[in-house]
Amino acid sequence: MTPGARDEGGAPPWLSYGSLAISMFVVGACVALSKPLAAVFSVFLLGWLRFGIGLVGMQHWLRRPTTESPLSSRLHLLMFLEAFIGSFLFTVFMVLGVSLSGAVAAGVVMSAIPATIAVLSRLVLREAIRPRVLAAIACAVTGIALLALVGPDESGAGQSEASGRGPWLGYVLLGGAVLCEACYAVIGKRLTAVLSSRRISALMNLWGFVLMLPAGVYVAWSFDFRGVAGPIWGLLAFYGLASSWTIWLWMTGLRRVPASRAGVFTVMLPVGSACVGVWMLDEPFGLSRALAFALALAGLLLAAWPARSSQRTSRPPSL
Repeated sequence: MTPGARDEGGAPPWLSYGSLAISMFVVGACVALSKPLAAVFSVFLLGWLRFGIGLVGMQHWLRRPTTESPLSSRLHLLMFLEAFIGSFLFTVFMVLGVSLSGAVAAGVVMSAIPATIAVLSRLVLREAIRPRVLAAIACAVTGIALLALVGPDESGAGQSEASGRGPWLGYVLLGGAVLCEACYAVIGKRLTAVLSSRRISALMNLWGFVLMLPAGVYVAWSFDFRGVAGPIWGLLAFYGLASSWTIWLWMTGLRRVPASRAGVFTVMLPVGSACVGVWMLDEPFGLSRALAFALALAGLLLAAWPARSSQRTSRPPSL
């Protein structure tokens, strides 16, 4: 039984909600952990190593199950777009954007993900946006936007200014990451209707590895791997495995939840990033951050709380 299968009987898909929330929290944690890794590896080398580690961990999922039909040309195209936009471009935009603008600015910009997913799911999947989901989106955006009250010294943006690089390029790159994440959710909803979460995850890692391969090999040719400290290798291994398994968690949850509602759970991305920043990077946790997290959790409760009348999750349009 897949997570959230009880939803067919009218019960709330709590396992699906948990998969979505944990997935985005871990993605946010990996975003924060990418900062010390990006100080050692370039973005393309880091991405190549990350997808390579994930591919090794999921290679046994690449084989097509007997219950699945062969991929059509349309599914091949959707799978490529999911990997190119949701993995390759998202990784490049996010790592570069965070390094240029700082963690707090990243949280403010990434708070636009739920609203962007809701709009795209309405335009592409024809999903209705319920008032409760709109309220949840408002809580998420308002909560994470409160992080803007943190001073520039705490956000890390001052480092980019001190090095002569303004944060605006970082904001633009993070905006690109927002669009990538929205497309990732909408295309993923289509894929989960016909493919298992395991196979989608494995194929995305394979495509990500292939797309990063040319630039990754070029950088690796002249990179001094012997100069990398042991703890960095351990952090890289965790980063690669965790980033890959979040794809499986997200696709598992997305299978039973409309894309517009699933988008609300992306609020956990900046929450996870900030939590890791406080725990591992010694960033301060003030009143504004506490209020932001409270609003974010309120948004999650609004999105996940069961309706009075049991409603079945609508199926996405056929491919």
